[in-house]
Amino acid sequence: MTTKAEFGTLLRAGGVKILQPALGRVGGIWEAKKIAAMAEVFNAQMAPHLYAGPVEWAANVHFAASIPNLLIAETIETGGTFHLKLIKNTIKWEDGYIIPSDAPGLGIDFDEDLARAHPFTGTGLHLQMQEAPCDYRHGNRFEGGAPSSKA
Repeated sequence: MTTKAEFGTLLRAGGVKILQPALGRVGGIWEAKKIAAMAEVFNAQMAPHLYAGPVEWAANVHFAASIPNLLIAETIETGGTFHLKLIKNTIKWEDGYIIPSDAPGLGIDFDEDLARAHPFTGTGLHLQMQEAPCDYRHGNRFEGGAPSSKA
């Protein structure tokens, strides 16, 4: 889902208790806050999804710190070596909790030289989708979100 209208329809249908929007796909922090406000009316919690690297991670931190119905702020391990270098280790955590930055903007120090030295050269996203649902009962394997070529 990528719009507040889609999330609103889901909430009105009932039974949904956790929403996991990706800020990079729903229109950023402001649109995600609108979704969170709708979710709060339905007693649903937010768990912002992280799929797009450290800039989206920083946006998620600010979003998470600004809403009352946060369940969890997702991360990939502890950031990953390359991602932490890319933001010069500016996202901090302590005892399992992310410490929101008080620096301007998203609170990260982005290394543009490092980013330019490692341009994306692939043809697709790191997370590829497939049409058929995952069939765990019959050995359906995945590599990085895409179907495995190995049987």
